[in-house]
This record gives sequence, C-alpha cells and structure tokens, in this order.
Amino acid sequence: MDIKLKNVKNKVTNKLEEQKKIYIFLIIIMLIGLIGGIIYAVILNKSDHNLVTTSLDSFFTSIKNNDIDYKNALINSLIGNISFVTFIFLLGISIIGIPLIIMSLAISSFIFGFSLSSIIYTYHLNGILRTITYLFPHQIITLLMSLFLGFYALYFGIKLFKYLFRGVDINLRNSMKRYLQVYITVLLFFIGCSFLEVFLSPALIKLVI
Repeated sequence: MDIKLKNVKNKVTNKLEEQKKIYIFLIIIMLIGLIGGIIYAVILNKSDHNLVTTSLDSFFTSIKNNDIDYKNALINSLIGNISFVTFIFLLGISIIGIPLIIMSLAISSFIFGFSLSSIIYTYHLNGILRTITYLFPHQIITLLMSLFLGFYALYFGIKLFKYLFRGVDINLRNSMKRYLQVYITVLLFFIGCSFLEVFLSPALIKLVI
C-alpha cells in the first residue's frame, strides 16, 4: 500500500514539475516577445515613427469624435479573437503545431509590447494614461488567457506526442475533454473581451484625451 501511494505521489510530483517547466518556458517566451516589442517601437526610424504617430492620432481622434462603427468593430474583434483561440486549440491537437503555439504567443506579447511602447513614446506622460485605458482590462485579460490556453495546447500536444510515438499510456479521452473545457472557457473570455474592447475601452480613453 505504501509503495502504491509512493508511486502515485511520484507521478503527481513529476506531472506538476513538468507543468511548472512548461509555464516557466512560455512566460519567458512571452517576456522576450514583450521586451522585443517595446525595443522595436523605440528603435524605429523617423519615417516609421511618423507613420505610427499618424495611425495613433487617427485612432484616438475617431474615439474622441465618437466616429466609431461599433457593429463592424465588434464583428472584426470577434472574428479575430475567435480565430486566434481556435487556431491555438487546433495547433494543440496536431503534433507539428507545437512550434507554432510558441511562435503565436511570442507574436501576441510582441504586439502588446509594441502597442504599449508606441503610445507612451508618442504621447509621453499622457501616453501612460492612454496606455492604461487602451490596454485595461481587455488586453491584459487576453494576454493572460493566451498564456493559459497556450500552456494547455502545448501540454496536450506533448502528451499526444508521447502517446503516439513513445507508447506512453495516457487517458486520451479525459485529456481531450479537459482540453475542450479549457478551449471553451478561454473562448468565452475572448468573446467578453471583444465587447470590452469595443464598448468599454473607448469610453475609458475619452476620459484621458
């Protein structure tokens, strides 16, 4: 009995250690992407900076003047968010998708860092307030949910690889069920963030421009 308990304890410990390593790895990847995005926004040449400034001015002016097509903005946001979450989910059930999961998370955090740095660089002190209202709360939530989904996609992909090519015995049905639950949960969060992005974020931005 003690041997069985010890074996179970070892399996749980090894599983948690493996999950911890995956989380740490993905966090490092996203931090690299974030820092890369921040640095890239700063080192742009003058013409590119002017292009970014023009784009940001147009964005904030349209919000200030309430010149927003909420219906199209919501549709585009929903399509983008649903496509991204579904794409990551599908990569998790394909062995070759593991590198693409890592790349997708790095790109997401790169865009986040680029947006953050660009707004602050363009508008200086006022840019801090604009950044907070632009990124909070939907951008923060989607970034964290991307990490959460990316972890499960990567973890499931690794388990599937071990099951198919190394003969490791796993309960594939339960793993797939749990993975689907994660997908649905993250999808609902992303859908909610689309509504926050379109209806709440402009209202917050108006307070600081």
